[in-house]
Amino acid sequence: MKKKTKVGDIIWIVILTILSLLWIYPAVMILINSLKQESAISTGTVFKLPTADTFAGLSNYLNAIESKGFLSSFCYSLFITVSSVAAILLFCSMCAWYISRVKGMLSQALYFLFAFSMVVPFQMVMFTLSQTADRLHLNTPWNIWVIYLGFGAGLAVFMFCGFMKSIPVEVEEAALIDGCSPIQTFFKIDVHMLAPTMISVGILEAMWVWNDYLLPTLVLDIKKYKTIPMLIQYFRGSYGKVEMGPMMASIMLTIIPIIIVYLAGQKYIIKGVAAGAVKG
Repeated sequence: MKKKTKVGDIIWIVILTILSLLWIYPAVMILINSLKQESAISTGTVFKLPTADTFAGLSNYLNAIESKGFLSSFCYSLFITVSSVAAILLFCSMCAWYISRVKGMLSQALYFLFAFSMVVPFQMVMFTLSQTADRLHLNTPWNIWVIYLGFGAGLAVFMFCGFMKSIPVEVEEAALIDGCSPIQTFFKIDVHMLAPTMISVGILEAMWVWNDYLLPTLVLDIKKYKTIPMLIQYFRGSYGKVEMGPMMASIMLTIIPIIIVYLAGQKYIIKGVAAGAVKG
């Protein structure tokens, strides 16, 4: 049995290793081509490593940063991501606390509505969403976080509710006896216990918002505001030509921040997902 188990483990390791290599292969190709000269990318040598004649150094990255709109788009994406994730963490954790602690038809209905929102395809509501955002003036980077809060609430509430059910009610009752109000109990007691789940939800939501292309394209005014994914899509050089080198470099500059965030909180993602989905 042990030999069979070891053989099975080896097979799974080989399969998962191959899948991992296939998964990161596109990112590696983008990195390689971001270091090449423009002529080397457009002449069919996309899959080759840069040579002394085709190596461009950091010139593509400098061109990408100096290109019109990159820094403003980076700031827009950063503000949208930070504001959206902060709103999701604050409001969804409080909502999950209410659902978990207040038993009744309303709390049960809210929970099922949030869970149901996770299975509704975005394509079903995107045209209505675009019209509603225009009417409510949610079509700027400063208030698009309201829309992200609505779409990100389903997963966040689901995970927070799962973890909240594992927190003993006696801890909150002791805080109430000591004179804390329900709001003080939540922020002084529950928030500290929710820290692993909050980090997990924050990282998952940040990866989604930062890389999102469709929602900002539908909602924002493209002529005034572009996030990083939108800018890459409309990346143009002189005379409207697509400059592949700077575009590859801009993609790498976009990937690096979210990779750093993910690697920094990777261990919390596993703990938070397990706690939010299993406990309770």
